[in-house]
Amino acid sequence: MNAPTSLLSTASRTAAAPAHGSVDPASYRAAMRHHAGAVTILSAGGPGDRTGMTATSVCSLSDAPPRLIACVNRSASAHGLIRRTAAFGVNMLHADQAELANVFAGRRGIERDDRFSDADGWLSLATGAPILKDALIGLDCELIDEHAHDTHSIFVGAVRAMHLREGETPLIYFGGAFCGLARRT
Repeated sequence: MNAPTSLLSTASRTAAAPAHGSVDPASYRAAMRHHAGAVTILSAGGPGDRTGMTATSVCSLSDAPPRLIACVNRSASAHGLIRRTAAFGVNMLHADQAELANVFAGRRGIERDDRFSDADGWLSLATGAPILKDALIGLDCELIDEHAHDTHSIFVGAVRAMHLREGETPLIYFGGAFCGLARRT
């Protein structure tokens, strides 16, 4: 079944499902690059034992009570630390923070606690998870549930505290790159 023409770019492709019932991973990744997502840094741990990762697989689960979900690869350094500390920060980045997103995505060769080199740029709220002071939104979450699926875990976080910075536009991941949104008029 083909998608409606209005949803396809000028160069459209169709990937058929193989006999086992799913499309190949490379085709799926290419398709998902057309899904715009807010860029976040998931952070965990405390000074001397912190880690973080750039993620777009984060979304609100409910507002009453405040809950969100974050999908984390089990091979990521953040995975074990989130489980061990039962807490994580969700730091939604603004358009001027693409370089920070690259650092936490591992594209600069900086690892674990070294990614938090600006000690004054981070704060601690209710759970102790690192919250980026300059993030558009910083959500401090207690890990309340986990669901394992293939290579990833879905972490459910209860939002215990938040830090909000207004007046910025979000950083978005789209088409394989970080980009900002134009301000609404």
